[in-house]
Amino acid sequence: MAKVLVAYASLTGNTEEIAELIAEGIREAGGEAVLKSVTDCNADEINHYEAVLLGAYTWGDGELPDEFLDFYEEMEELNLAGYKAAAFGSGDTGYSIYCGAVDLIEEKLKERGAEIVQESLKIEYGPNAAEKETCRTFGRQFLETCAAVS
Repeated sequence: MAKVLVAYASLTGNTEEIAELIAEGIREAGGEAVLKSVTDCNADEINHYEAVLLGAYTWGDGELPDEFLDFYEEMEELNLAGYKAAAFGSGDTGYSIYCGAVDLIEEKLKERGAEIVQESLKIEYGPNAAEKETCRTFGRQFLETCAAVS
């Protein structure tokens, strides 16, 4: 089964929890999930995996958080053709652009040639009990979709 990088930026712990739950789902489906904060890795590390899930919380008016910016800029150097990918994150519907960082990440993945294999996962704040299972399901489905399209 696939080795998947799950890289995220989290300030309050909400996006980190989403990432952990997604990684659980990948492992439940028989995959290997490597969980890393974007502050502890660089975009080039994507090349060491078969698939990638990137996540961030949304800052301000739909922006990437500061700690994701270096990773995002490093992605400019990558050719992700053939990579399976998806995005996830947390946000606040009180802002005019809900989970805008997730959309920016997905667009960057597409721009660099990655194949987006499933719709982004967007969670308001941190996951409630039902959303925790949604996050695990997201991970399981990602791995299953990667296997199906390989």
